[in-house]
Amino acid sequence: MQTIIHHHTGMLHRISPTTFVAARRNEETCAMLGSTDPLRPCYHFVAPGAPAWPFDPNGCICWKRRFHLFYIFQNHDLPMMGHSWGHASSADLVRWTIHPPALVPGPDDPEVGIFSGCALLSREGVPTLVYHGVEAGTCIATANDDELIGWTKSPHNPVIPEPMKPDDPGYGVYNVFDPHVWREGDRYLAILGGRVKPRDEFDTAYLFESRDLVTWRYLHPLYEPRPEWTDAGDDCACPDFFELRGQHVLLCISHRTGARYYLGDYADGRFHPRKHHPMNFPGGSTFAPETLLDDRGRRVMFAWVPEARTQAAQERAGWSGVMTLPRVLDLDARRQLTIEPTCEVESLRHHERRLDPFNVGDGENIRIDDVSGRNLELWVEAEVTTGGRFGLDVCVTEDGGERTRIVHDDAARTLSIDTTRSSLSEDIVRPFPNPYDPKVDETKGVRDVPVQTAPFDRDGQRLTLRIFVDGSILEVYANGRQCVTQRIYPTRPDAVGVHVFGDGGSVSVSRFDAWDMAK
Repeated sequence: MQTIIHHHTGMLHRISPTTFVAARRNEETCAMLGSTDPLRPCYHFVAPGAPAWPFDPNGCICWKRRFHLFYIFQNHDLPMMGHSWGHASSADLVRWTIHPPALVPGPDDPEVGIFSGCALLSREGVPTLVYHGVEAGTCIATANDDELIGWTKSPHNPVIPEPMKPDDPGYGVYNVFDPHVWREGDRYLAILGGRVKPRDEFDTAYLFESRDLVTWRYLHPLYEPRPEWTDAGDDCACPDFFELRGQHVLLCISHRTGARYYLGDYADGRFHPRKHHPMNFPGGSTFAPETLLDDRGRRVMFAWVPEARTQAAQERAGWSGVMTLPRVLDLDARRQLTIEPTCEVESLRHHERRLDPFNVGDGENIRIDDVSGRNLELWVEAEVTTGGRFGLDVCVTEDGGERTRIVHDDAARTLSIDTTRSSLSEDIVRPFPNPYDPKVDETKGVRDVPVQTAPFDRDGQRLTLRIFVDGSILEVYANGRQCVTQRIYPTRPDAVGVHVFGDGGSVSVSRFDAWDMAK
């Protein structure tokens, strides 16, 4: 019999080969359906089964020279949507092997679902997952093998119970929600995301300490909210806290606005943010970021890229749930965060096209005849006239009926993705706030925002764009300083063209390289 660990208080639960094969066949069927769908990304990580919502990356860890990615998916045969953690591993961050689910809520478990969390090495060197158990609190599980296939849940779960009633310890004092745990000296520290108690307004994270990962003591909020940066309705969810070149980064989301980060100083259990920056912008699709530290010292980030089409459209497609490309976070000499795709992404390139330098006249739109496709990387470097605009159209039809426009506006100091004409489908919605939920609700102020605009100042440098088109996902990296991510849904088979354009002055394009991309 195939043995799969479902981790109820450390017991082994056996699943018959028939059951396992049926589950695998369902995943393969969905994958086959998706493989004929030009909107399904081919070189981004996609949920291997049926539509996944949410699809947060969790528990990312580099262990024994292999990258492990855990993620939320839904098993609808279980109660309460059956939120569980799937598991994939890779030697190179871009080609993934799917493993059996790592964490599943069982009938004897205190939790009814597995929500966001993290991974760390215990003091004994054992990989350990820490997660939010729905209707329970903070829970832990430890690895049974070096492949991280089998996990044993702690019999002490929840190690930090969620206070639900007025007489529960911590009620009205702290949140017990998405955990992030790290080792500091001879103790473990945990932050649990949420809002400021007791009014549940403005974001914060609550700090706990433990000597053994089982018994925890509440200390105080990790940081004080800054109303000049965030609103009363914002929260701190999916937190990830780490050191980067002498500074500390608190990476998290607000459910209202998406991925974001604080940059500041940390000492004596207190975090003092100096800067706050969004990583998602109105109309965009970057959510639930998670990082790992690899054996080269790189801080590698993934994020969920929610769908921008209705739930019904996702069900018809038979798939949903996409991650960003792996991204390296760093700080430059000015202590500004930089963001670039990992170098491993370059191994997906083939069929290189390299154009000679050329100029784009004021008001000119040029079709790049040698470059087309739905699964591309483009590398473009250009000198943009001061106060001018330069950009590219991708996924362009012959008559221009569909196109997605990428624009750098030097005068406005912005980088934008305009999806106004990206799709003829009526199923598309780019909601804001609440970018994870593709619905418009004007009574709650949730609107459709077709143009995502991010701040971007070149500081007089040459413009460098790295653009990744993959089915229905678009990632644009600018000078290593900004990244804008968007979902697009071209409907026509001829939506494969690439154009460049400029206005407000001529543009000198010194580099234009293109590759088809495939695993």
